[in-house]
Amino acid sequence: MRVFDGVDDLRAAVGTQVGAGEWVTIEQQQIDTFADATDDHQWIHVDPDRAKDGPFGTTIAHGFLTLSLLSSLVAKVFHVENTKMGVNYGLNKVRFTSPVPVGSKVRANVELTDVTDVADGVQVTTKVTVEIEGSERPALVAEWLTRRYV
Repeated sequence: MRVFDGVDDLRAAVGTQVGAGEWVTIEQQQIDTFADATDDHQWIHVDPDRAKDGPFGTTIAHGFLTLSLLSSLVAKVFHVENTKMGVNYGLNKVRFTSPVPVGSKVRANVELTDVTDVADGVQVTTKVTVEIEGSERPALVAEWLTRRYV
């Protein structure tokens, strides 16, 4: 876990690889709960018996489930102190590059690409690659915007 001592420390790290977080296992219960929350019950996500004969041999996490984990995955990589709060501001680009089979372990690998001034704080641009343990291809790559208020 890398800790930045405020926005100046964060700004000084632009262009660097911040690091990779801890591995997190994707369980079927999590997939099912996400399906209920989003009303997306496609069989490749929620029907283990049918998915055995499907294209992936098992159920897979929703792409948007993996995307929604960015906050918690990136929180395992770095933290910014001496700010009032951070908020999600959006995404410039997201690509789902590989399915995440149930039982897989994923983690965020983060590169800090930009820090720009905004009213009452900074906008932080990170390139987040969600890796799948044992896979050459990541689950997703996203350019994520957050704001830190001081």
